[in-house]
Amino acid sequence: MANQTKRVLLPPHNREGLLSLPVGEAKGLVLFAHGSGSSRLSPRNAMVSAVLWHAGLATLLFDLLTEAEAEDRANVFDIPLLAQRLGDAAQWARDTPSLGQLPLGVFGASTGAAAALLAASRRSDIRAVVSRGGRPDLAGAALAKVAAPTLLIVGGDDVVVLDFNREALNLMHCERRLEIVPGATHLFEEDGALESVAYLARHWFLRHLSGIAEVG
Repeated sequence: MANQTKRVLLPPHNREGLLSLPVGEAKGLVLFAHGSGSSRLSPRNAMVSAVLWHAGLATLLFDLLTEAEAEDRANVFDIPLLAQRLGDAAQWARDTPSLGQLPLGVFGASTGAAAALLAASRRSDIRAVVSRGGRPDLAGAALAKVAAPTLLIVGGDDVVVLDFNREALNLMHCERRLEIVPGATHLFEEDGALESVAYLARHWFLRHLSGIAEVG
């Protein structure tokens, strides 16, 4: 399946995004919220994005901060600010005629996972969240307010982050699941680790955005 990728500009500061649309009718739209030190050009998120649009899901990779904002490390860890920017992107999608009716999901990595969960606690139209090596604990009290089904994916050797995810899981009341990728570290650089992440994310989003239950 081929895709169509185009450059888009997102409010409020004309941040650049990469919107990929599958051939045919999209089953949903997944927004990517990258973590600290990453960007819309993250090769890991690009790989997961490719797996999702091969499955018929549209994807949007974009920068949560402007270049000037990203130079201030405090902004990189400002979860409310990141969540607001994610909400801005979600609203842009809602207001775009070709995307407005698509079920919304969010894929968050590192601090982007906390931003995804905070945004989901504020927006009822976010129907699924997936976290890769994320810090969901940084969403704080918002965890208890998240209604969207949430999948937390953590490397088995990412011990500290795994503990944070277990704690966050216990604070959530929505449908949630923790998947541990054996032998994987924080960036899932081991052979097959990122492929496992992509498969798990694809399964979760297809199930919760389009009602498709994959077998195997």
